[in-house]
Amino acid sequence: MTIRLTSETFKPNQPVPVRHTEDGEDVSPPLQWAGAPAETRQFALIMDDPDAPRPEPWVHWVIYGIPAEVAALPPGVPRSERLAEPAGALQGKNTWGESGYRGPAPPRGHGRHRYHFRLYALDEALELAPGLEKGELLDAIEGHVLDEGELVGSYRR
Repeated sequence: MTIRLTSETFKPNQPVPVRHTEDGEDVSPPLQWAGAPAETRQFALIMDDPDAPRPEPWVHWVIYGIPAEVAALPPGVPRSERLAEPAGALQGKNTWGESGYRGPAPPRGHGRHRYHFRLYALDEALELAPGLEKGELLDAIEGHVLDEGELVGSYRR
């Protein structure tokens, strides 16, 4: 992984601010990235919680179709399937069955959970439908991933 994925609101392995959690405004954090391969044609991002008390990680955000010239997502990305900004970007379903971002919300007393934001640089501008779940997106991008970047934040109630 050579893509550097960062946020201006939290450092790697540090707590995600309350504003970006279910206990706050529940808005997506700003994200920025650099170091993607020159041949990148599109980006996709998945945020999940592998510490959730269930067999599969709890999915908080699936966003894809992000144009190659985009190098950041602003805070508070709307929860719609089709986005005006970044133009052409689509959002899939989280574990709640909704489109868009839902922030950290670990069970009370369950300790510190880690939240993985994974950015994928793709070699092709894929034509995908909105509303994909994490597994569907991973299947669709298989064989197209040029590089990845990851930012991990944490949250505890």
